[in-house]
Amino acid sequence: MKSVYNFVIKPKGERYNNKKSIGDKELILNTEMFNHQFVNREAEVVSCPIVGDDLGIKPGDTVIVHHNVFRRWENVRGEEKNSKAYFNDSTYLVYKDQIFLYKTKDKWKAPKGYCFIKPIKSTDKFDSRDEKPLIGIVKYADTLVEVGDLVGFRPNSEYEFIINNERLYRVYSHFITIKYEYQGDEEEYNPSWT
Repeated sequence: MKSVYNFVIKPKGERYNNKKSIGDKELILNTEMFNHQFVNREAEVVSCPIVGDDLGIKPGDTVIVHHNVFRRWENVRGEEKNSKAYFNDSTYLVYKDQIFLYKTKDKWKAPKGYCFIKPIKSTDKFDSRDEKPLIGIVKYADTLVEVGDLVGFRPNSEYEFIINNERLYRVYSHFITIKYEYQGDEEEYNPSWT
């Protein structure tokens, strides 16, 4: 099956990532369907669109999609509904602007306009925050910035993702405001809960 303008995808795993295995036990982290933090965002590409595929994504590639793709919600009558992307139980249709990151041949790539930034540990002993605000190391990038750059970005421009058990911020590339020089004390910050 091919779509004219949409990628056809299927979720990797379940729709929600609300369970965690600890030893031989399973812990349920969330029972609410409306909480976006526990919605699965990882999918496999079944087919690419006939028109407008300029990303280089191929069937079988892994993609990170918008949190509303697999999410369920309740309408005003309290009836459960699927997202607009829903096609059938295992198939969803997404536009390319709903794809934030994709993996081809075991290498993650960011589409044009996006980059993913790893926060760094705070070195300020008078600051109670564990990470420096609005600064980080570029992990995945489009052509505007390079991987490994230490950059600053606008307030409220970051959106949190967990990719390969690392917490990263998705930031629009044009929201990056400065490229810093390394001082030597920068250390990536990955909280234990990821």
